[in-house]
Amino acid sequence: MKIRLFEKRDAETVARLFHETVHEINSRDYSSKQVKAWAPDDLHFRDWETRCSSRFTYVADDEGVIAGFGELEPDGHIDCFYSHKDYQRCGVGSQIYQAIEAKAIALGLKRLTVEASITAKPFFQRMGFAIVNEQEVICRGERFINYVMEKWL
Repeated sequence: MKIRLFEKRDAETVARLFHETVHEINSRDYSSKQVKAWAPDDLHFRDWETRCSSRFTYVADDEGVIAGFGELEPDGHIDCFYSHKDYQRCGVGSQIYQAIEAKAIALGLKRLTVEASITAKPFFQRMGFAIVNEQEVICRGERFINYVMEKWL
C-alpha cells in the first residue's frame, strides 16, 4: 500500500469510492434519505477533480486500486476522509491519517479539526481527537448529527 498525493486521473475513482462508502458503510448510522442527500447519485467527476486538487488530498494506492482518501485543508481542517468498503479495518485510514498529520506538522499547524460522522467518530478518537461538540447540520434538506473534533499537534 502506497500513500500518495491525489492525481487528476484519480477523480472518478475517488468520487465513486465516496459514493459507495457512504451508501454501504455510513448507511449503518444514517437513514436512506440522509445517505441519498449526503452522496447523491448524480456525482460530477470534474467537481471532484477540482476539489481534490485544491487541497492536500492523500490516496491509499493498493497496486492501482484506490483503497481510501483523505483531504487536508491548509488551515488544518480534515474534510473528506473515506476508506473503500472492501478495505475497512485494514489500516488504510490510519496510514492516510499519518500522512495528513505529517503534512500538518510540516506546514507548522498546531491543531487539526474535523466534523466526523457518527460512523467516523470512533476512528478519529483512536487517532487522538477529542470531541468539541455534537452538532446538527443540514445537507440537501436532510438533518445530520456529526461531531466537531480537534487534535492539538
